[in-house]
Amino acid sequence: MPGEGDATTRRTEARSGEGPAFVLSRGVVTLFAVACGAAVANVYFSQPLLVTMGHDLAMRPALVGSVVTLTHVGYALGLFFLVPLGDVVDRRRLIVTQLLLLVVALTVVAAARTAATLLMGMAAVGLLAVVTQTLVAFAASLAAPAGRGRVVGLVTSGVVIGILLARTASGLLADLAGWRSVYLASASLTALLALVLYRVLPHHSGAPPTTLRYGQLLRSTITLFARERLLRLRAVFGLLIFAAFSTLWSSVALPLSEDPYFLSHGAIGALGLIGVAGALAATVAGRLNDRGLSQRTTGIALALLAASWLPLAFTRSSLWALFAGVILLDLAVQAVHVTNQTLIYALHPDAGSRLIGGYMVFYSIGSATGAIAATSLYTAAGWGAVCALGGAFSCLGLVLWAFTRHSTPRALRRRRRCAHSPTAT
Repeated sequence: MPGEGDATTRRTEARSGEGPAFVLSRGVVTLFAVACGAAVANVYFSQPLLVTMGHDLAMRPALVGSVVTLTHVGYALGLFFLVPLGDVVDRRRLIVTQLLLLVVALTVVAAARTAATLLMGMAAVGLLAVVTQTLVAFAASLAAPAGRGRVVGLVTSGVVIGILLARTASGLLADLAGWRSVYLASASLTALLALVLYRVLPHHSGAPPTTLRYGQLLRSTITLFARERLLRLRAVFGLLIFAAFSTLWSSVALPLSEDPYFLSHGAIGALGLIGVAGALAATVAGRLNDRGLSQRTTGIALALLAASWLPLAFTRSSLWALFAGVILLDLAVQAVHVTNQTLIYALHPDAGSRLIGGYMVFYSIGSATGAIAATSLYTAAGWGAVCALGGAFSCLGLVLWAFTRHSTPRALRRRRRCAHSPTAT
């Protein structure tokens, strides 16, 4: 039976010079992961529902496509304009407020009777779903430096699982009770999570308060990119891996709905369950980062990402090849993503929200690039060309790693030594 210390979150004094820290229980870390997955899933719920939404609200086909576009535009804006607030206000209060506003936005979507109301609601859902990244930054700030990689890995697993299962859950629920039920169910879950997080989360993280005004806060995000080479490098890695990720997941339904498979939308959506296996297995990346193996983890993961496109290329002739490729790809993307966030947070823990928010802007750019390029390329040249595109993104990341693998900044190496020294444990 776990002890009482495993069931609660208690305050301790950090000895690494970063001020008070919190030792997180497994239960609280799991709560962070669940909240992250539930929040980010709202960005992806609409994808299997577009035809039904358009028919219900008499929307033109071109306007239906803008549902997804506006959601992602809202998310990108939130990454830059909302996530940095976590460095200047109480994160617990910020998270709960954003979740409650998200409940309102989801309710507006569920009750929408016109296309304009739906589109405004979806943009607001995307804007507020960035609470996911505030949660990631908060979890990282509460973790002890020597165990931060493990915590970030577990919480980020929740994000990836939320993305992968969103389409499956929305499709199944819509079949049972209509598309509006998806957003009503999500609003109910979000309200419940807001209540639980309000009661469980501590009022303050261990990071010292930042006294910047809002305009200065946004400018400082850009300044951090200009000053920190590691941040720029890891942002490019993030762009490339999520371009590869989006290349697969935005187009894989096309060959599966055609000869020889003719799979239903529900069966295609269930493919996300296969990807979850890879996402869960990749949580080991966080532990490897805590042991100082970030560069090696990145290189191995990028090699696996490139290799995943070999079995994926045989999707039309073998579902087993598709399953193997999906697991490899999701494992690799998760491993690099966890490594990226662990490394960049360690640069400036007091600017964690700005660092993660800025990094995730590149994630959005990569995701959009992969989706647009893959769907266009499939129409023009088929599945083989899509796999070549995904392989190109992956190999470019591997080549970049090969040329930069010995460039860990001196300041970060000093922080690692402090985190693993006897006085820091």
